[in-house]
Formats: sequence, structure tokens, C-alpha cells
Amino acid sequence: MKKGRIDAAWKGLAQCQDCGIRDLVLFADLAEPDFNLIHLPIDEIEFDIGATIYSEGDEAGALFTIRTGLAKLVQHLPDGSQRIVRLLRHGATAGLEATLGQPYQHTAVALQPILACRIPRQVVERLNEETPRLHGQLIRRWASALRQADDWLTELSTGKAPQRLARLLLQLSDGDNTVMLFSREDLGSILGITTEHASRTVAEFRRAGHLVEIGANLFRCDRRQLENVASGPA
Repeated sequence: MKKGRIDAAWKGLAQCQDCGIRDLVLFADLAEPDFNLIHLPIDEIEFDIGATIYSEGDEAGALFTIRTGLAKLVQHLPDGSQRIVRLLRHGATAGLEATLGQPYQHTAVALQPILACRIPRQVVERLNEETPRLHGQLIRRWASALRQADDWLTELSTGKAPQRLARLLLQLSDGDNTVMLFSREDLGSILGITTEHASRTVAEFRRAGHLVEIGANLFRCDRRQLENVASGPA
């Protein structure tokens, strides 16, 4: 973990106002006077692949908005195993339980290099008290998290492995239909299949032309073929 362009000293305010993805992040609805209510530093932090952003059970002292990259939320099960329960892409807010004064419910880990803004809980609490605009964004964030959890159950935990993988790839692919895959172990955890099964399914997709490798772990997707697989018979 390393600090990005915003220092621990209070310099981040103007950058929040001019943020390139401000329409996607937590402060999207704030008016210019609202920023005068922020008196604690908002740090811009970089996380390398595999770095832990926060850990399950720790005191939730801050929220995080993902500016670039991809993170996984991991829940540890009583038998010692773990399951990836959600993915967080750019614009997502992680650690919303901080707004309720609860410990973090998951462990957040970087699947790709991440640039995130760390927003102290006190900043959110004050803005929530002083302006209704942040409250509306928080409600939308909770609703989005609930919708993602529902989609996860219906799309990535049902059907055969090829269907699940196709649905995941469709979710992850960007505007030019490219996707950066992560480890087969993580893929298996996301899809609820073994690592070996995940590897075989990716290999099958490559042979069928659903995926074409264009770089290290970077693939171009054939959306039409993936959509056919995703909607095929269970």
C-alpha cells in the first residue's frame, strides 16, 4: 500500500471537486459549499495485486471508493475456507458498514492494481448530518450493494460452469470487450467450482474463440458467443 497523489496533509479537497470519476463515487451529489464541511484528509492510496485494503472483523474507520482496478470481498467460513462474495469495480464504495459503526464484514483484497480514496468515517458522518445530498448517495450505495449480491446469487451461483463463467466475463468486460482475468483459484471461488474446473472452462472458452488472449492475462471477449453461452440451457 502506498500513498498516491494526495498527501496526508489536507490537499485532497480540490481534487475531490475535480475528480474525473466524481459522477461515479460517493461525493457525486455534493455541491461546492458541502466540501467546506470536510476537515479531515482524504487519502488517495495505491494497492498492489494481493494487497489487503481492510480485514474482516477490524474496526471500520473509513470507507473506500475504488477509482481504478478491481477488488474482491472475501468472507471466511467456520470450516476455515473462504468464499468471494462480491467484486468491486471502479466507482464502487467499499466498507459501507462503517456508516453503521460496525466492524468490516469482509476482507477486501486487490485483484488488480487499485487506486482508491480512503474517506474517514467522521467525514461521512458529518456530511450525512449536515447535507441531505450525501444521505441520498449512501442509500443508493446500499441499494447497489444489495442488487449486486442478488445478481451474484442468480448469475454466478446457478447453472453450469460455462454459463457462470460467461456471465462473469460479460460483467467484467469493458467498452472494447476486453477483460483482465485473475487467478484460476479466485475464478473457482467466485463461480463456486474447483480451481481445476475453472482452468478447464477457461481453456474451453479459448479453444472455442469466446476468449482471445491479447496480453498477459488480458483477453478480448466475443460478447455474442458469451451471451449465447450465458443464456443456454442449464
